[in-house]
Amino acid sequence: MTIGGLMILALMGTSCKSHYEMSGISRTRILIDKRYDAQPDAGASAFMVPYKHDVDSIMSPVVGQIARYMAAKKPESELSNLLADILMWAGKLYQEKPDFSVYNMGGIRAAFAQGEVTYGDVLDVAPFENKIAFVTLSGEKVLELFRQMAMTGGEAVSHGVQMVITSDGKLKSVRINGEEVNPQASYRVASIDYLIQGNDRLEAFKAKTDVNSPQEVSNNLRFIIMDYFREQAAKGIVVDSRIEGRCVVED
Repeated sequence: MTIGGLMILALMGTSCKSHYEMSGISRTRILIDKRYDAQPDAGASAFMVPYKHDVDSIMSPVVGQIARYMAAKKPESELSNLLADILMWAGKLYQEKPDFSVYNMGGIRAAFAQGEVTYGDVLDVAPFENKIAFVTLSGEKVLELFRQMAMTGGEAVSHGVQMVITSDGKLKSVRINGEEVNPQASYRVASIDYLIQGNDRLEAFKAKTDVNSPQEVSNNLRFIIMDYFREQAAKGIVVDSRIEGRCVVED
């Protein structure tokens, strides 16, 4: 063995031995509340000034208006309905005419407050690098997909979907645009690239065909959401959404 090899072995032997032993573990909790706002640290505030200006210049521009406070919750909510409908709206930008859309509740990370919606607000709601995607599923796989959504307690689906699930995660019925799903037919689905890979327990997406999943940054969902708000604002429309029975729990 070389001298270098002997030195490595010696070091390995000594590194595995230590005179340190854990004698105990303790922890404390520090409450962060408004008391820190009452007496801000001048040095810290001064340090943050140039960064705050840069961040505000990016995050503050208003992209539109929203009619009410909207948060996401299962099995259905105003915000999850809105985001699923935005996927449908975006179809025209990609020469697509989807039959329905699916957006995962777990990907909605904040709420919209009533009033102005800024770039930063959209980033809070959709912080991930998820991009829009369109796929084709057979009717059989669509039914499997809805059964999987039932197991999760419901996911965001677009207007025209009416699914009934049980509290223990079973699918009782589903209709798309007033019609029962035909197992022999094909359906075009709008979603996000993360879900069409079969993530979030929606494994039916793995059987997808005819995939349209552009990966340029401009196809990031947050930009599509902003474009939707901007289009509505240009028309003088305050964005709104309602719970309408897209996913109902019955036992």
